[in-house]
Amino acid sequence: MISVDDLIALVRNYNPKTNIDRITAAYDYGRRMHEGQYRHSGEPYFSHPVAVAAILTEQRLDDATIITALLHDTIEDTRADYSEITRLFGDEVAMLVDGVTKLTNLQLSSRETKQAENFRKLFMAMSRDLRVILVKLADRLHNMRTIRSMRPEKQVQKARETMDIFAPLAGRMGMQWMREELEDLSFRVLNPEGRQSIIRRFITLQRETGDVIHRITGDMRRELEKAGIEAEVFGRAKKPYSIWRKMQEKEQGFSRLSDIYGFRIITGSEEDCYRALGTIHQRWRAVPGRFKDYISQPKINGYRSIHTTVSGRDGKRVEVQIRTRQMHDVAETGVAAHWSYRDGVRTENPFAVDPAKWISSLTEQFDAEEDHEDFLEAVKLEMYADQVFCFTPQGDVEKLPRGATPIDFAYAIHTRIGHACVGAKVDGLRVPLWTRLKNGQSVEIITAEGQTPQVAWLDIATTGKARTAIRRALREVDRDRFVKLGQELARASFEHVGRKATDKALDTAAKRLRLDGRRELLARLGSAELTAHDVLQAVYPELAPEKGDEISPARAVIGIAAGQSFERAPCCQPLPGERIIGITFRGKGVVVHAIDCDRLSEYESQPERWVDLRWHEGTHPPAYGVTLDMTIGNDAGVLGRVCTLVGEKKANIGDLKFVDRKPDFYRLLITVELRDVEQLHSLMLTLEADSDVAAVERFREKARTTLAAD
Repeated sequence: MISVDDLIALVRNYNPKTNIDRITAAYDYGRRMHEGQYRHSGEPYFSHPVAVAAILTEQRLDDATIITALLHDTIEDTRADYSEITRLFGDEVAMLVDGVTKLTNLQLSSRETKQAENFRKLFMAMSRDLRVILVKLADRLHNMRTIRSMRPEKQVQKARETMDIFAPLAGRMGMQWMREELEDLSFRVLNPEGRQSIIRRFITLQRETGDVIHRITGDMRRELEKAGIEAEVFGRAKKPYSIWRKMQEKEQGFSRLSDIYGFRIITGSEEDCYRALGTIHQRWRAVPGRFKDYISQPKINGYRSIHTTVSGRDGKRVEVQIRTRQMHDVAETGVAAHWSYRDGVRTENPFAVDPAKWISSLTEQFDAEEDHEDFLEAVKLEMYADQVFCFTPQGDVEKLPRGATPIDFAYAIHTRIGHACVGAKVDGLRVPLWTRLKNGQSVEIITAEGQTPQVAWLDIATTGKARTAIRRALREVDRDRFVKLGQELARASFEHVGRKATDKALDTAAKRLRLDGRRELLARLGSAELTAHDVLQAVYPELAPEKGDEISPARAVIGIAAGQSFERAPCCQPLPGERIIGITFRGKGVVVHAIDCDRLSEYESQPERWVDLRWHEGTHPPAYGVTLDMTIGNDAGVLGRVCTLVGEKKANIGDLKFVDRKPDFYRLLITVELRDVEQLHSLMLTLEADSDVAAVERFREKARTTLAAD
């Protein structure tokens, strides 16, 4: 474990004016609070907070952050509390420690909807003070470095969480070194064979080619000296996971992968960066399409550098990054550069991004998103994004993630432009909307009145902003469809009792059902959130069909043991009046199938799970959904007539989906709620008799449904 003197020495290397007494007090307090606690490895637990603090000294962070690292587990794991931390170390440290504690308590490995909500909370915590997440990232890095002492299943959980959340977050914050190490440590747990394979191949390559890094570094230094450019040159082999990812992305084997080496040139000025670029390109051949100028177009986290790829010795491609010392500091520490110290004072780095503006730009686009899964997808898309820069016809620059399309460009300009997009020109040439944009291209969006977003755009768009806007627009289109369907259902059900579904009647029903107007009522009716019976009951309770003494669905089946639950199988949707059989399942009770259901063959070898069942005789309520596969003519009034026929047979429509649209015909799946098999046969005969109904049959699932068996 690092001693307090060694830790203070690490801080004093970049901040000679550090408050030694405060750091010593925090060290002693943390050690005392964690006394008697041990890690899975058997080490004293306090060795972990000290190691986290040491990691943060590499980023030259302020005293408050270092002290927070020493105390970050005290509120959660010891008898310490917020008020005591405030009294001993001040409001700033107490707030930071409390923020880290709240982040630690977020269960980021849970199911998607909960994970999305935790992302929201994570961003909220970051927005208060970004140093909270810096401590949390350092905490995760040390845990990943020492993960071998955990149980295997816990290692996998933490590694996946790190790969999905913490590694991309570190990259988005500009801390590329931390992202690469977190990814590689996770890779070691999740795919040890793949990682070892990369390492073995790399060792073989070094044996065959010698020390390529040393030779190329020397060549670059000599060329820069000849040009009179003072610069430092560093070379390195890329991390195993970085190489593995490139192999997956490019679908290439290791032997064909060329740019596995990276070199950095650190110059004294921005002018020297461009001079160094010219020198490198004069000596080595530049690879087309592999040049990025992040100095003239910096990333949102403040990152600035020139990237180019050249063919080096023996035709091997190498990546070269060229930047100044100040740019390099930001490239190493990212957003954390805002708090960095050098020689006892806060570094005045002109390239350090304002943390408040950075987190605001990252979160504002997600604020309006209501769907949790959409939000989570958008977060991950944005955090993994690399950038390309494209120009509008007026010369304005739009920053987009790598792989962006004209659809993304249109929505980046304005949501209205995105919705109305019908085509695009790139560098003056008409291109498909799925075209991947490249750096420096000029993009013109072609719009048309009356155009609306298409479902296919979701497969084309890559940005969270575009996908969110498209989904929201499609939901509104669906809402219009549900309103139209609701109008047909309401008309049919009201005519069935000799009344008309007037605006006044529907407004009255909406008011009595406490809904926000007639349109909301019709939308809910069309989407099956309300039934036509509910609407009739609200306006004409004396005319709404009575349910009478019907057999409750809860006791509709005979043969179920006392206390045992049952449910209808979705594959065959059995109805009262049909012969039925039950299959027992742990946690589900009994699943009821029609005797002729194809799925029963899956259980022929398990006769002990079969239960002989039959339906109660008597009148059943129209509560049993059956899906009909219908093909109807594409003509005015046909769908309305179908709805009327269903209503006349005293059946209710529970759901309706269009599965195929042709110029002449529509194919749809319509779920009707029926009493029994006799009502089904009567309804199907009535529908088949209609001249605009080309086909109607009972829909049964063919794909296998997996259930948790005993």
